[in-house]
Amino acid sequence: MQAAALGFRVHSGWAAAVAVCGPLNAPVVVDRKKIQLVKTFSYTFRQPYHTAKKMERQGAAKFIRDVQTEAKGLAVSSLRSLQAQMAAGDFRITRGALLLASGRALPPLEQILVSHALIHTADGELFREGLRAACSRCEIPVKGIREKELFATASAALGIQEAALKGRIAGLGKSLGPPWSQDEKFAALAAWLTLGR
Repeated sequence: MQAAALGFRVHSGWAAAVAVCGPLNAPVVVDRKKIQLVKTFSYTFRQPYHTAKKMERQGAAKFIRDVQTEAKGLAVSSLRSLQAQMAAGDFRITRGALLLASGRALPPLEQILVSHALIHTADGELFREGLRAACSRCEIPVKGIREKELFATASAALGIQEAALKGRIAGLGKSLGPPWSQDEKFAALAAWLTLGR
């Protein structure tokens, strides 16, 4: 089986996942998926900390735990399905890369719920953590990469100027056909970076 790396870019309630394989100097995108991290794709569940802010504290904490559990379960199911699908094509996911926001640790729930900025951060981190836990359960070692530093890090690691790198990433999705979104491009670059590790 050929080794493949999986890159993730997370949003509230879902994530773009792109699988890349091949040599570091000529990667190929072999698959892409949209992973749903909530069963009911509504504001209530996609923005769990925003929702929790309107609840009494005990109910808010339980609601957040329930959304976390659901996100992990859905991510595990999606990853196992992707692993089986890729195995049928003679690919094995050997590593992953997860794009991060600031990467700072969050304070306790009570402090999060009084800060609009922290609420936004916590919503994203909840779904990133769900994917991280799912990767662990599916035995996919995953590395975090700060999104703000993605192109600079990739440029240095791959020895390709940033402008040229953007062109290469844009071309990687041609074999799959449109759309080739920014989410998929960023996830593909994160996966590409992990091929060399």
